[in-house]
Amino acid sequence: MSQSKFDHWPPGVPTHLPPVTRTLDDNLRRAAAESPDKTALIYYGAGKTYAALDVEVTKIAAYLQTACGVAKGDRVGLYMQNAPQFIAAFYGVIRAGAIVVPINAMHRSDEVAYICNDAEVRTVLTAQDVVDQLLPLITAGELEHVIAAHYAAELLETTMIELPDIITAPFAPLPAGVEDWAEVMAADLPFDAPDLAPDDLCALPYTSGSTGRGKGCVHTHRTALQGVDCIAAWFGYGGDEVHLGATPMFHIVGMQGIMNVAISTAATFVIMSRWDRKAAASLIKQNNVTSWSTVPTAVIDLLNTEGLVASDLRSMRLIFGGGSAMPEAVAARLKNLTGLDFVEVYGMTETMGLVTNNPVHAPKAGCVGIPAMQTEVRLLDPDTLKPVALGEVGEVVVCAPQVMLSYWKNVAANTETFLDLDSKRFLRTGDLACEDAAGNLYIVDRLKRMINASGYKVWPAEVETRLYQHPAIAEVCVISAKDVYRGETVKAVAVLRPGMTLEAGEFAEWAQTHMAAYKVPRLLEIVESLPKSAAGKVLWRILQDQQDKGDLSG
Repeated sequence: MSQSKFDHWPPGVPTHLPPVTRTLDDNLRRAAAESPDKTALIYYGAGKTYAALDVEVTKIAAYLQTACGVAKGDRVGLYMQNAPQFIAAFYGVIRAGAIVVPINAMHRSDEVAYICNDAEVRTVLTAQDVVDQLLPLITAGELEHVIAAHYAAELLETTMIELPDIITAPFAPLPAGVEDWAEVMAADLPFDAPDLAPDDLCALPYTSGSTGRGKGCVHTHRTALQGVDCIAAWFGYGGDEVHLGATPMFHIVGMQGIMNVAISTAATFVIMSRWDRKAAASLIKQNNVTSWSTVPTAVIDLLNTEGLVASDLRSMRLIFGGGSAMPEAVAARLKNLTGLDFVEVYGMTETMGLVTNNPVHAPKAGCVGIPAMQTEVRLLDPDTLKPVALGEVGEVVVCAPQVMLSYWKNVAANTETFLDLDSKRFLRTGDLACEDAAGNLYIVDRLKRMINASGYKVWPAEVETRLYQHPAIAEVCVISAKDVYRGETVKAVAVLRPGMTLEAGEFAEWAQTHMAAYKVPRLLEIVESLPKSAAGKVLWRILQDQQDKGDLSG
């Protein structure tokens, strides 16, 4: 990190962190020992203390060890929505010395099968709403143990919050070969705690697969906790924090930015199994939520909540996140309502969290900030791998303690992804960015998401940021469309705000006054919704594929 970056370092935030000497399990044990009666989590009004959570974690670890034959280093799947059982399962696997393989709860059978087979998973902790997706694996004998929970078992008898269908659904008899979570909790099995060390493997999260099949990212307690410690130190987190756990915890944003950082600081987190803007607004107000790690699309949705007023969010002191750029117009709406800036950060599954952060006291719009502690970022020409000039666009490469060890069983991907520069090991991110003189990073787009319109390079994320300023547009995704003359042209797929209309001619005229002519979308398609991942990212590749196949108009 250059001295200019230290010149802009936020006051009170350490520039370096001490080496990680503990494990994720140590964090929970410490919280339970020092704050046993502290509320660890709140689930639609139902609280659970750190002491109670710790007991459940040991029960799961014992069951995995004794009844399932899980040994240190084995991979165990975790396939469910946000719920108290997710947290207990995650830490139960860790306590048993096994490796957590978090599986996107939106995945279907073939996607789950790929991850389980690739990671050699033989035991899965799951929930009633998705257990049927595991039946082909059970029938084929590829899974030896499947334990299913019922989310509603963790609820109070009554709640004022409207609950998702996956929670209120009756508890149906479990399929043959599936064990009941309640039996695990009722069992009284011996537990032989394995020796755990910072360099032991702890988690194998899979990438989203935006460039093909997802790849398992090999993380240790050390890489995971370096990411957690960066978050806690940067944002000044302590035990008084109340986090909104609405972001899926099978995703790095929710796993590290909410669950693991909260437990590391013995804080409280308010869990939502499914995103619902009305429920989120109510839970924030009822529980005096102070912090929310999220993605811009969720902020956009929350701000569109009917009847939302400033007092509903008065307890909030911090909203941060990444995954995509926060449109300036939306950031301005948030600021006007709450007085808060959306603090943009940048990270990825391969780095178990943060790579760069904006200073909380002075965030820059459209910027993801400066590199985190002990994190070196360089921008290289993606073809020559030579450094680009200041202000020029290059591929982001990262050297940091939180970078994964490797991709799981994927020599070819490792060869393509890791570089040796000046005797240091760097990760190629596939993200394009530019840097200013103060060391602030500006993400431009994914390496393969550039539109070439008559030789002009158009970065869709930049165009989307401009389009969010249009008063009729609630959400938008920019893709390319074939054009006989230009080769490719720019197309906008937009969701309108309630009650609004938008004609193509009016839209084009507005766009021409807000961006260079070659960036203006020549095509506009209005849709009811955009496809999104469970983490809230707009799945631009799905729209692009539909466009290429002729399934979209234009």
